[in-house]
Amino acid sequence: MKTYFLVLAAFIAFAVPAFAETFEVKMMNRGEKGSMVFEPDFLHVQPGDRVKFIATNKSHNAATIDGMVPEGYPGFKSRINEEIEVGFDQQGFYGIKCSPHFGMGMVMLIKVGEVELPEQYRQIDIPERARPRMNALFDSAAGKTSP
Repeated sequence: MKTYFLVLAAFIAFAVPAFAETFEVKMMNRGEKGSMVFEPDFLHVQPGDRVKFIATNKSHNAATIDGMVPEGYPGFKSRINEEIEVGFDQQGFYGIKCSPHFGMGMVMLIKVGEVELPEQYRQIDIPERARPRMNALFDSAAGKTSP
């Protein structure tokens, strides 16, 4: 009986990661939606999923936008030209930028789980060229438009 519980406990411990998915996001100079873009620029993933940011073109990175992460999440920032894989265990929305191209509007949004967009995200100060792209992503996340 004790062995049965050990096997069951091991199965449960490893079952959740086994179902997690890894999504790829390209960091690009030019893509379907213009210049300096993440493709895709919106992801809806589940807790435990991972996102791999691929440096398709040089001079890009992936970093969280201050104030656009769930409470308590420390954020992340990759080096320039570095591929980075990030796990998203906490439900919520994550605003992502390319640090060198934030001013040119290089942003994306990741939704983890079934949550509502925090209204205060719309008030966060971001560069003027990033604002229209981010607003479109917010609208997509709220179901007002398609990404």
